[in-house]
Amino acid sequence: MATDMMILGKRIKHFRITAGMTLEQLGDAVGVVPSQLSLIENGKREPKLSLLNAIASSLSVTVPELLSTEAPDRRSELEIELDRLQQSELYTALNLPTVRSTKGLSDEALEAIVGLHKEMERRSRQSIATPEEARRANTELQAIMREKNNYLPELDELAEDLVKRTGHETGALMHRTVAEMANLLGFELIFVDDLPSSARSVTDTANGRIYLPPASIPGGHGLRAMALQAMAHRVLGHEKPHTYAEFLKQRLEINYFAAACLMPRSRSVAFLQNAKKERNIAIEDFRDAFGVTHEAAALRFTNLATEHLGLRTHFLRVNQGEGIFRGYANDGLRIPADANGSIEGQVVCRKWPARVAFERTNRTNEFYQYTDTPGGTFWDSTQTGTGEKEVFSISVGVPFDDAKWFRGRDTDNREVSTCPNENCCKVPAEDLTNRWSGKAWPSARMHAHVLSPLPSGTFPGVDDNELFAFLERHANAGA
Repeated sequence: MATDMMILGKRIKHFRITAGMTLEQLGDAVGVVPSQLSLIENGKREPKLSLLNAIASSLSVTVPELLSTEAPDRRSELEIELDRLQQSELYTALNLPTVRSTKGLSDEALEAIVGLHKEMERRSRQSIATPEEARRANTELQAIMREKNNYLPELDELAEDLVKRTGHETGALMHRTVAEMANLLGFELIFVDDLPSSARSVTDTANGRIYLPPASIPGGHGLRAMALQAMAHRVLGHEKPHTYAEFLKQRLEINYFAAACLMPRSRSVAFLQNAKKERNIAIEDFRDAFGVTHEAAALRFTNLATEHLGLRTHFLRVNQGEGIFRGYANDGLRIPADANGSIEGQVVCRKWPARVAFERTNRTNEFYQYTDTPGGTFWDSTQTGTGEKEVFSISVGVPFDDAKWFRGRDTDNREVSTCPNENCCKVPAEDLTNRWSGKAWPSARMHAHVLSPLPSGTFPGVDDNELFAFLERHANAGA
C-alpha cells in the first residue's frame, strides 16, 4: 500500500510539472492547500476519489493514468525503490540514517545508492539460501496445506473462470484451448528448441510471449501444464520472490492453478462424487477422464477429497532408491520425517505399498494393499512409473473404514508395518547378519544433493546470462 501511494504521488507530481503548474496553482484548481498536495505527492497521504477526479481533470489526464502502477520516469522509479529498500528489515537492522532523495541528490548518486542496496539485498538472500532454510520453509508450507486440507478454493475459482471464458465445457483440455487461455491473458505461446538449459519455460512479460519446448517432445501433455503454470504467475499477481519461502509458495500455487485448469473443480467433483456413489473411485479413471498424468490426478484428488467427498487421505511419491519426493497426509498416516519435520528424502517402510509395488513383475496395473501400522490400518492404490532419471511410485490411500468407496478394496494383499521400530524392516535378518557382517565393503553411491548448495539466482537455479541471451535472441527474431 505504501509503495502504491508513493507511485501515485510521483505520477501526480510528474503530470503537474508536465502541465507547468505549481503546487499552489493545482491547489487553487482543486480546492486544497499546497501542504496537503505535497503530502499526497510524497506518498504520505491517500487522496479521496473526489479529489483524485479533480486532480485528473485539472491536469488533463484520466484517473486510470494517475493510478497506473508504473513509475512515471527513471528518477521516480529509483526514488520509490530506495524508499522500499530502506524500509526493509535488512536495512533497518543496521540502525543507519535514512537517505532522502532531495533535489540536490544527482541521478548518478541515486543510481549508485540503490545499486548498493540491491547488491546488499542479493547477498543477504544468497547467504540464507541454505538447504536448511529451504527445507524449513517447505516444511512450514506443508503444515499450512495440511490445515487447509490441501485445498485452495480461491485458486479453483480463478482457474474455473478462465477455462469457462474459452467456452470449454467437456473432455480433456486441448492444447488449442490452452493457447486461447494464454491469448485472453495477453500472451502468445511459442515453441522453441533452444530454451535455456536451466529453465522449463520462459515468460517474456515485456512482449507477451511464453516460450515452451517443442510440442513434439515425448509426453506432450506436460506442455499444457507448463504453459498454465507460466500463465498462473500473471493471474495470481506474483512478484519476484525474495526468499525461498516465497519461491516455494509461488511454485505450489502455480502447480495448483494448472491442475485446477486441467481438472476444473465443478466437473472433477461431479466425476468423483458419482464414482463414490457407485463405490468405484479410481485414480486411473480420474486420470483418463481429464487426460492428465497419474501423479497430477492423484494430487488433484487430495485437493478435493476432504472438502467435497468427506474423505481424509494421503499421497506419496517415492523415488526408487531415493526416498520420498513428495508427500501429504491428513488421515493420520505417519509419514517418516526428520527431526525438523521434513519428509523429503526420508525412506518409507519396505512393507508400505509405495515400496512393495517396485517388487512386482507386472507394474502396468494398479496395485492395492492394506497396511497395518501403529497409527491404524490404511488402504492404498499404487501405480509405478518411469521419469527422466528414476523409477517412482504414486500412492493414494485412506483409512481402512473409507476403503469401501474405492475400486480394489477387495484385495487380499496385506502387510504389517511396525516402523519406525527398526526391527520392522531396517535390521537385517539374524542369519544374514551372522553370515555377511564384516565380509563386504560396498562402494556407496554419492548423491549430488548431499553436498551441493541450493541454486542461486533471481529465480533459483536459472542462469541469468543464459536467460537474457535467449530473450534478446528471440526479441530480435520477432522484431
